[in-house]
Amino acid sequence: MDPKARILIATDNATDGNLVRRLLSIEFDNVTVSAYADRHLADFERSKPEVLVLAFDSLEKAERYYLGLYRLSTVVHALPHRTLILCNQDDLKQVFELCKKQHFDDYILFWPMVHDTPRLPMAVIHALRQMAESATGAPLARELAAQARRIAELEALLAEHAAQGERHLRSANSSLQQAASEMGAALSGLSHRVAHGGFVEVRDASGLEDEFERFEKQELGPRFAALKAAVKPLDVWIDSLDHLIAPQLDAVRELQAAAERVCPLVLIVDDDPLQREVLGQLLADSKVELMFGSSGTEALRAAHRRPPDLVLMDVNLPDMDGIETTRRLHDTDYGRHTPVIMITGYSQKDVVVESRRAGAVDFVVKPYDRAVLLDKVNAFLRR
Repeated sequence: MDPKARILIATDNATDGNLVRRLLSIEFDNVTVSAYADRHLADFERSKPEVLVLAFDSLEKAERYYLGLYRLSTVVHALPHRTLILCNQDDLKQVFELCKKQHFDDYILFWPMVHDTPRLPMAVIHALRQMAESATGAPLARELAAQARRIAELEALLAEHAAQGERHLRSANSSLQQAASEMGAALSGLSHRVAHGGFVEVRDASGLEDEFERFEKQELGPRFAALKAAVKPLDVWIDSLDHLIAPQLDAVRELQAAAERVCPLVLIVDDDPLQREVLGQLLADSKVELMFGSSGTEALRAAHRRPPDLVLMDVNLPDMDGIETTRRLHDTDYGRHTPVIMITGYSQKDVVVESRRAGAVDFVVKPYDRAVLLDKVNAFLRR
């Protein structure tokens, strides 16, 4: 735990904010309070908190504050942080649902009286530990799965190269044998013609034939034998290749099987529940995991917590439009390379141009053509 971790308490009541600060200052040195609505945005962007404590006296105020940050702030969607909401007993069930949906990270029953004062700093400690664990640089399961799929291609590549090498080796052996046979035949024919007066008169034919035979056996023979010996280790290597790499290939196959069990994560962003349901049904058999957002703010928060492999983004959203949401997503480290397919009911040129500038990779027009949609989704997931 870092006692100098940046903690911001957001509230609409300075007295409540100072109470929370006193409780946290026992464990932490860098705790600030933002208690005035006209300074909330500036306070957040200046302090860049690692833990944000929402100390409003109602859940509605806390939600309004956090939604306002995502609409107006240029850094909140890119800043790694955890949110803790202080709530009262009447809001417990609703706050639980919001945390379960990852709108907030944790909650504490705090109002109207604190019965467990160490609970607040303990929650902050847990939040900072989670931050530290997520910042270790350990690869995500989906990243490991993507690498496993690439490694699995090694088996086919090795098999193809081994087959090519075997073909080349057999061809080389065949050529050597053919060359040896042809040269032997040529020398025999030459010695026969010379010995029997084919070119010049030869007085001692028997001696010349013996000399050619000696030349073939003693001079050419060893050289061809040496060539065959040089090629032989390659032949042995080809034969033993499968045996040598069998354990590694077994491991690759196991890794590939594990990779196939990790489904790509697709984020669907649309403010219309019916459209979200339709898209969910269309992708139900695509071996993908689905995550949903009903606004640009929800999309950014969801992507912050679990970076998706692909986003289907409606252009018309209630808070910020899909183009601005895409632009903000691509301004972050976790979403910079995430493909975004825009969903629109029309295809005006200015929408297409601005979407492309924001980083959209493709478009799907309502009403959906299932085959077109699946082709585009599968194409970008394969990449």
